[in-house]
Amino acid sequence: MKKTKKTIFLIVTLLCTQLYSQKNINLSSLFIPQELKEDANAVVRLNHITVNIEAVNKQTIHKKRIVTVLNKLGNTHVDAYAHYNDDTRVTKLTAVIYDALGNKIKKYAKNDFLDVSAVDDVSLYSDSRVKYLEHTPTSYPYTVVFESEETNSSTGFIPRWFPVENYNLAIEKSIYTFNNPQNIPYRKREQKFKGYNIQQSTVENGITYTLSNQKAIDYERHSVNIDEFLPNLKIALNEFSLKNIQGKGENWKEFGKWMYDDLLKDKTELTPSTIAKVKDLTKNVEDPIEKAKIIYNYVQNKTRYISVQIDIGGWEPIAANKVDDVSYGDCKGLTNYTKALLDAVNVESYYTVVYAKNRRNIDKDFTSIEGNHVILNIPNEEEDIWLECTSQTMPFNFLGDFTDDRDVLVITPEGGLIKRTPAYINDDNLQLINATIELLPNGSISSSLERKSYATQYDDKFYIEGYTEKELSKYYKTQVWDYNNNLETNNIQLNNDKDKVEFTEKLDIKIQDFASIRDNNYLFKLNIFNRITGIPKRYRTRLRPLEIDRGFTDKDEFTFKIPSGYTITTLPENKKITNKFGVYSISFKKIDETSFTYKREFSLKKGVFPKEDYKLYRNFIKEVVKLDNLRTELIKK
Repeated sequence: MKKTKKTIFLIVTLLCTQLYSQKNINLSSLFIPQELKEDANAVVRLNHITVNIEAVNKQTIHKKRIVTVLNKLGNTHVDAYAHYNDDTRVTKLTAVIYDALGNKIKKYAKNDFLDVSAVDDVSLYSDSRVKYLEHTPTSYPYTVVFESEETNSSTGFIPRWFPVENYNLAIEKSIYTFNNPQNIPYRKREQKFKGYNIQQSTVENGITYTLSNQKAIDYERHSVNIDEFLPNLKIALNEFSLKNIQGKGENWKEFGKWMYDDLLKDKTELTPSTIAKVKDLTKNVEDPIEKAKIIYNYVQNKTRYISVQIDIGGWEPIAANKVDDVSYGDCKGLTNYTKALLDAVNVESYYTVVYAKNRRNIDKDFTSIEGNHVILNIPNEEEDIWLECTSQTMPFNFLGDFTDDRDVLVITPEGGLIKRTPAYINDDNLQLINATIELLPNGSISSSLERKSYATQYDDKFYIEGYTEKELSKYYKTQVWDYNNNLETNNIQLNNDKDKVEFTEKLDIKIQDFASIRDNNYLFKLNIFNRITGIPKRYRTRLRPLEIDRGFTDKDEFTFKIPSGYTITTLPENKKITNKFGVYSISFKKIDETSFTYKREFSLKKGVFPKEDYKLYRNFIKEVVKLDNLRTELIKK
């Protein structure tokens, strides 16, 4: 026993000697506090961003990032990359890999980083590229020490500080330093700092923020967006440079005026022949909205979307006459082109900057260069019209969930205006299913079904209009009714009514061996075509509010025809649940001895609810799942 203890003591002593002999002792994963490892896939040991504003048209950004990756899921948090283009030059780029004990195992120089285009395959050309580290670990944990430095002549984009970067990522220390030796006037906005260990200190001609020892935040489903509760810092110069174009903007009106005068003005010229063509298209139309519909349809039929991101192309649109000539463009070019055509027929419209896809607002209280997409605004006394000019299929005045329900920046000749795009919520997002279902004696079913969809439910489906028959069959089997085995579809008819923004699907459906037949009983599930199957995750301690993002309403009516030789004994009871989250109801009606109807309505209401309500919401959905799985039986005569 004594010998064993002595051996253990020697092993521990040798291990500690090895650890303490490392030049960078803090790089060993053994020195990470245990509380930072809880719920973490990686730990940021240090993330130090230093921004030096050397002039209105020059900034230098230095980054040092040390990340210990604890498991495979943590690899996404390494973030060892640097973007560059004709305006941004990467002057330093290195990465060093260390093992669990802090021993150096590999070093990467600038030329060892992969160098690829930073844009997607639909881009025609771009000067935007990225160098990134591709390292395949052989064991965990391991640590990456990454350093980069870049110089940029554009000061319109001061790097933001997100000290708590993501879920399941702990932060030992995050530092943001802003140096402004020329004392160029600037503004800053601190958001969501309360409740986080953030220290601020003023340095000569600058400012420093530090966050220390932040535990990992676990992801919670049906929660508010991560940006709603994590701290962040914005800094913007009152006067800045964008690709060697001088700009200014202390407020959105001033910023919009600069954008109109320096980036958009004189971009809407068209050839006389094009002007004559669109005037001829609208010659018998007085209503400006009807004119806009004709022009929008013309653009959709004539052009296609291709990204153009070279020089200032990321922010300045291609001239309208160029788009007219080549019949393609990016969101800026196509929006500006549509505006030019509307100008030609005397319809007022405005270029509009927006954050697309994940819902995010242009910050109405802090002016800076923002947005990642452009749409078109047509002011209208009753309700503004909004056009998505990159799509060849989107209905007129329909944005879908790509850009709806968010603050946007409208650029007018007088300056910028903040407006809000229309929201598709609750009953707007309607789906109607009507089906006639014949229950066959062998337990199979034969059905004819019609499904109509509106608003975001329309947006979720109308793209299938371009599917082949094979693709449609797969779509229904694997995405719509994947809970029904042996499902086959036939006679599929699709109708996309863009005027009503209504998508209609009609099809015949067969499902083999749907019912269970035993002795004299014929047992089957009632909800065949719109079943909720997932129950929200259970949390012992919910930390954040519950959010129902949009809300929707589904209304279903199925008429069942029972097989010959069977009879309906009793139908299930009608049920209705009404609460703060929505409504669920099912009802049954016997038509005659051979048929009955099943009606179902399920709606959820958009809203943010206290975390304490999550359990009630989960119980509600759990009950919905239970009722959607309700069975009934027929008895043999």
